[in-house]
Amino acid sequence: MALMGGVNGDLEKVTRESFVARAVKITLVVMLYWFISITMVFLNKYLLDSPSLKLDAPLFVTFYQCLVTVVLCKSLSLLTYVIPSHVLEFPSIRFDLKVLRTVLPLSVVFIGMITFNNLCLKYLGVAFYTVGRCLSTVFNVLLSYILLKQTTSTYALLSCGVILGGFWLGIDQEGAEGTLSWAGIFFGVLASLCVSLNAIYTKKVLPAVDGSIWRLTYYNNVNACFLFIPLLLICGEVRTLVNFDKLTVFHFWGMMTLGGIFGFAIGYVTGLQIKVTSPLTHNISGTAKACAQTVLAVVYYSQIKSALWWTSNLMVLGGSFSYTWVKGLEMKKSQEEPIQSNSNGEKNSSGV
Repeated sequence: MALMGGVNGDLEKVTRESFVARAVKITLVVMLYWFISITMVFLNKYLLDSPSLKLDAPLFVTFYQCLVTVVLCKSLSLLTYVIPSHVLEFPSIRFDLKVLRTVLPLSVVFIGMITFNNLCLKYLGVAFYTVGRCLSTVFNVLLSYILLKQTTSTYALLSCGVILGGFWLGIDQEGAEGTLSWAGIFFGVLASLCVSLNAIYTKKVLPAVDGSIWRLTYYNNVNACFLFIPLLLICGEVRTLVNFDKLTVFHFWGMMTLGGIFGFAIGYVTGLQIKVTSPLTHNISGTAKACAQTVLAVVYYSQIKSALWWTSNLMVLGGSFSYTWVKGLEMKKSQEEPIQSNSNGEKNSSGV
């Protein structure tokens, strides 16, 4: 009996230690996701709209970040030849023109997503950024119905209604404070639409890259680099860069490269957070992160906001959280139904 008690005690200790280790791992990954995501937003805001930098070239900033991502993807792929797979796990990547053409429709949407995202951030600022591009959930519902003929539950639609209410209230309050930019709202809506389209097209294109998100990231950004070049010429940003007084300053290129590294890193930590938690937990973490980001922005920029302005943010975040929660419950229910039907079938076949 004493021996059994000792064995049970050891098992409990091991279980407790493994639980603590997993909890610590999840906490560290979530903190890393929050740090990289929030830092990337503030860094992009600096590059896009800093009074000290005075660089009016949002397309070039986006193009350079895509270029950094391409270099990092190719570099990590080459490093796998000399570093063991248990130390560095990254798919082999090679340039394939056929795959590049297959990914091109997605890349057009991808360019729209990252460009409109940055333009929204440039004109709206970090504090209102969450509300400005909050309609991706609403567009998900609309596009799922229009393109995929998928209906949405009443509770999910109510959540979308709360998001829309928060969006309009936020616009009203920004206008009342004299800080509203309709250009920023316009780009935010377009960014939300492109986020939804990007998710749909990604599912279609993934088989062309053997289901590898990293290969898709590589080809998407290669296409983006090529497509941005004529856009830079058409929009006159090449002329802007030629006249830019900090073009030879190391600090400027260091910040630009850092922005590209963080843009690449967000893809990794997003996948890592989903891996150690779940897609539902990841979405909830993203909603909480957006809340923290808004508070940090208001404090950092020493802004004073009205109660209704905060209410609009809470409505957007609450609606997003509610939608995520409802879809998670629906997904769980749909997964349980086949199991129940199979078990009923087995009972009937056995004559019980």
